[in-house]
Amino acid sequence: MTSSFCFKSDIVIDKNEAKNAYQFLQEIRANPARFHKELQLEKDIKVSPVKLVWNDTLARVAAEKAYDMAKRDYFDHVDPEGFGINYHINKSGYTLNPDWVKNKADNAFESITSNYFTGKEAIKALIIDEGVPSLGHRNHLLGLNAWNASLKDIGIGFVKRESGSKYQTYVCVIIAKHNW
Repeated sequence: MTSSFCFKSDIVIDKNEAKNAYQFLQEIRANPARFHKELQLEKDIKVSPVKLVWNDTLARVAAEKAYDMAKRDYFDHVDPEGFGINYHINKSGYTLNPDWVKNKADNAFESITSNYFTGKEAIKALIIDEGVPSLGHRNHLLGLNAWNASLKDIGIGFVKRESGSKYQTYVCVIIAKHNW
């Protein structure tokens, strides 16, 4: 089994960096105090105690989303056709509550970033969440509110593009839950 594969000659999906991002996020969630300075966290921050479980379906959706952004040179939670990640997750067979897919542009499960060259750098950037007043990515990745704390499954897509795009890397982190 290879660690990365390519759909287009200059776009590579890097499964190793996706898994590195996952492992790093698990370390942070297990011991946030250890990372408080590096990630600009409060010393006594209370992250979700839920250990995230790698989900191959979500990882495929995340990789496809990152690849699509690289291929079509956009960076957004909504694709050019107006579909958000909830739609793509549900379409993949990962069952979501019907209320979560009523609006085709909905996103309750995705954090994205670009131009970070390792999975670890991407996770750091999302948690620091510079320029995002709501700290939505931080809340999502660390499970800092009731909704995000209820999410259990994770998949990450990490894509590198050598040329022809505004960004050289695209990272999509999906943390979700079934409608059970």
